[in-house]
Amino acid sequence: MLKPTIHRFFNALTFYTRVPGPNWVEYSADNLNRASGFFPFMGYLVAIWCYAVYSLCATYLPADISLLISMVAGILFTGAFHEDGFADLCDGFGGGYDQVSILRIMKDSRLGTYGVSGLLLILLLKWNSLTHIPTETLFLSLLIAHSLSRAWAISLIMVLPYVQQDEMSKAKPIAKQWFTQDMLLAWLFALLPLLFIPMLTTALLLGVGLGIFFLTARWYQHRLQGYTGDALGASQQIHEVMIYLFILAATQF
Repeated sequence: MLKPTIHRFFNALTFYTRVPGPNWVEYSADNLNRASGFFPFMGYLVAIWCYAVYSLCATYLPADISLLISMVAGILFTGAFHEDGFADLCDGFGGGYDQVSILRIMKDSRLGTYGVSGLLLILLLKWNSLTHIPTETLFLSLLIAHSLSRAWAISLIMVLPYVQQDEMSKAKPIAKQWFTQDMLLAWLFALLPLLFIPMLTTALLLGVGLGIFFLTARWYQHRLQGYTGDALGASQQIHEVMIYLFILAATQF
């Protein structure tokens, strides 16, 4: 039981981040499918890394510059995995008129006007939100945002079918099946940081997240008739920014 879990963990680590795994790990489509339970845990690692970089930089630099550097560090840590998906989705949904044209645009390695605009705006929104979150709640905010957003994103595979792209697609392999125990593990990781905030705030945050989850699921079903890896990455980015904005709004009261 422990050995398969270790293999799945390292499949998640090497797939969702740029951290290399040991050579003895079995990297396979089956292990990748079962690795989805560790997706929010990868969010822990990203949050810890980003906060560590921020803390180091903040010793010598202004907070806003330090946050920007920490965002760069986070992108390097994940290889812009989710940002790439968001940009591709913006290009596809902006320039495509049906499923075929949307998928054709999304698999194109070139970035268009919609993708550049969307990526720039979401990164600016993310950075500006983080600069206004109180320093004493920054680490917990990062922990919640990076883990919970990944739980919402991976949960889309429970309600939508996978949209098969052709062999020439630039898309990476993704989880195409889900298992109850893996989803329970994913949500366990996602909910743990919420124990450190008031129960009412948790309920409101989950309620807003659930609303966005169903809106994006309906949107993907309407435009794509399902989900792709880019759609999951875009969903993670949307939920992450939503969480920052929610936390920022909550701190005003």
